[in-house]
Amino acid sequence: MKIIDLEPGDPRLAADLLPVLRELRPHLTPALFGEIYAEGHPQGLRFSAAYDADGRCTGAAGWRIVAGTCDIRKLYVDDLVTAAASRSTGVGRALLSYLEDRARAADCRLLDLDSGTQRTAAHRFYFRERMGVVAFHFGKELDAGHENAVGPVG
Repeated sequence: MKIIDLEPGDPRLAADLLPVLRELRPHLTPALFGEIYAEGHPQGLRFSAAYDADGRCTGAAGWRIVAGTCDIRKLYVDDLVTAAASRSTGVGRALLSYLEDRARAADCRLLDLDSGTQRTAAHRFYFRERMGVVAFHFGKELDAGHENAVGPVG
């Protein structure tokens, strides 16, 4: 397995990563995904893709390094998804390990992510990977008046 970071404008974002990411975020269109990455990249948003030996994208991670008063510096995982056909083959573990290495290299104190309360299979995976529930995350959906509604937290 090979994991690589994809920069804005890389054609593999739409061709390889987005179809896998849409398994978790079905509301993402190619245009909306492009807009989000264009806005998010200057804010630290990055995407990493996992490829199998045959060159197929089997996993995707969206992440950023965030500085703040609570954790000082953390790597926050926006998205972590393994393609349905590749689940339980070590892709998620490899991506999480890759992100942990990135976090340590950036001197982060925490690897952090949110997971929707309905995603019990994902929660079992996170617990197996020695992650714990460290906080409640509260949210309030706002009608921003955009035609591109954002889906629920996954």
